[in-house]
Amino acid sequence: MRGLGPEGAMAPGLSVREMREDEKPLVLEMLKAGVKDTENRVALHALTRPPALLLLAAASSGLRFVLASFALALLLPVFLAVAAVKLGLRSRWGSLPPPGGLGGPWVAVRGSGDVCGVLALEPGTNAGDGARVTRLSVSRWHRRRGVGRRLLAFAEARARAWAGGMGEPRARLVVPVAVAAWGVSGMLEGCGYQADGGWGCMGYLLVREFSKDL
Repeated sequence: MRGLGPEGAMAPGLSVREMREDEKPLVLEMLKAGVKDTENRVALHALTRPPALLLLAAASSGLRFVLASFALALLLPVFLAVAAVKLGLRSRWGSLPPPGGLGGPWVAVRGSGDVCGVLALEPGTNAGDGARVTRLSVSRWHRRRGVGRRLLAFAEARARAWAGGMGEPRARLVVPVAVAAWGVSGMLEGCGYQADGGWGCMGYLLVREFSKDL
């Protein structure tokens, strides 16, 4: 997930509040831009894994018997695989989820009223899972200015308050991060998060999950 770059101290004059309905188009564009920045690197990472290369080679060999063009037989499987990865990421991170038990979606706003980041949270599936970040993105014009850290701190505070109100056995926050976003992973580790599984394809991780007991 984009938006948690290796920023410095939290930016002054920055507040977090619930998104207004008139801000929805801007927030959607922010989410789509964040996914666009990530999807090509994730697709490259996924398609250069040995199992993926073998499958692409096998598909190309098979298509050579039904297609007259060698170049088309070579490129078509790659195109379809890249499209599948991109559509998967966009469906997960490129849209706004409905309001959940932790409220929101939330937006980071500078003193001038500029919306510069978005955050969405949801409860974990089982008791003790804590809260999960489902959307987190920062406008490209406001990155490396402390917006991501401010949203993360807000997410932790919401997760603690929700866990206490629900009588959860522990307060915990899980943050998914695309494997290509190395700077984000480093920042989370610096904030005390630990890699704890994730999801991917053919045995290779595409998204790592970082968690922290609060």
